[in-house]
Amino acid sequence: MSRLFGTDGVRGLANVDLTAELALDLSVAAAHVLGEAGAFEGHRPRAVVGRDPRASGEFLEAAVVAGLASAGVDVVRLGVLPTPAVAYLTGSTGSDLGVMLSASHNPMPDNGIKFLARGGIKLDDVIEDAIEVRTGEEWQRPTGAAVGRVLDDGQGFETYVSHLVRSAPNRFDGVKVVIDCANGAASLTAPEALRRLGAEVITYAAAPDGLNINLNCGSTHMEGLRREVIGHGADLGIALDGDADRCLAVDAAGELVDGDQILAVLALAMRDLGRLSNDTVVATVMSNLGFVQAMVRERIAVEQTKVGDRYVLEAMKAGGHKLGGEQSGHVILSDHATTGDGTLTAVMLLARIAQTGKSLADLAAVMTRLPQVLVNVPNVDKTRAGTDAEVQAAVAAATARLGDTGRVLLRPSGTEPLVRVMVEAESSATAHEVAHDLAGIVETSLKL
Repeated sequence: MSRLFGTDGVRGLANVDLTAELALDLSVAAAHVLGEAGAFEGHRPRAVVGRDPRASGEFLEAAVVAGLASAGVDVVRLGVLPTPAVAYLTGSTGSDLGVMLSASHNPMPDNGIKFLARGGIKLDDVIEDAIEVRTGEEWQRPTGAAVGRVLDDGQGFETYVSHLVRSAPNRFDGVKVVIDCANGAASLTAPEALRRLGAEVITYAAAPDGLNINLNCGSTHMEGLRREVIGHGADLGIALDGDADRCLAVDAAGELVDGDQILAVLALAMRDLGRLSNDTVVATVMSNLGFVQAMVRERIAVEQTKVGDRYVLEAMKAGGHKLGGEQSGHVILSDHATTGDGTLTAVMLLARIAQTGKSLADLAAVMTRLPQVLVNVPNVDKTRAGTDAEVQAAVAAATARLGDTGRVLLRPSGTEPLVRVMVEAESSATAHEVAHDLAGIVETSLKL
């Protein structure tokens, strides 16, 4: 059987893969595993639970709360808030456990459960594995005063927004921004934070009804934001996803500014403020080569990890680094957050625009994105991708052909029998040619 927990909690089609029964059982198991690991030692355990506005989040929240309370954990319901808000409040309230119900940028019918440890950090794989093993087991239930109590929190919104405002190094007066909230969890918090910091804010896709989250909007559908920015004559546009843990942008002309470009802008901003520890930024192997080249020119080191924000965060912790992120728009600013926070990223981006007086296009021009082509090769033996002699020879030949002007990356999928072939080059034509030639060799040599 495949592992229940993925790279970002448990996800699936709500009420089919992710049922109320599973949500309840997972919550009970989480309480038991954390309790036996000593997380609740010497005090009555407490958890905070938040969700995005998906319709299914209503019954899943009820199941999670019931599971935790039945296992003796006091629960505070936060209501609809972004994932980074739940992470922040888990830490700021001293809670033993945080739970977020969201499927992030996935379509509305999906949902997910993410557990956070004390301090608002992701659970270790070992803890997640233990929770999975113990899900649905028989157990001794507490009674009387030992059962958990359930409260509703009325301060989470204000606490989180105030945190965002305090994090900004300067105000944004005079900056006009359109923010696409993906009809998601940040539909109220993100516009409020930017307005308090002085920006003129125009909202787009900020009317969640439980069914329209990520529907033709947000960071996976940028067309509407482009139109709004141009139509309103705004300085820039910000696109969040359903749970607001990622941020992409468009400039005044509607041109995309991706996670690599945002990371580059913030790296320079933090360096200029003396806040970029070790003059190092953490990125993944999928970051565009143009990003790496720009950082080299600016004398900023780049530490690259496997794809996934958890690996970025691990490298940041290990090296004491303050900034890391992914091309997808997950940006971690560890002085202010324990996870990617799309609104916090937007705050820092607008602060840089206001502080320098430069346009987003000018700031993003610090790096030039090289054409990047990704080809998925299905139905192959991905385990031999790194050892097959013919494939490795083809990779070496492609790498030699591109020289310092490009690169080749082969990545076996973590969940499917396929290999991803990524090629960057100075021209789109060269990138496509090399990628498809290499993909053909992978398909032939690694055929199942």
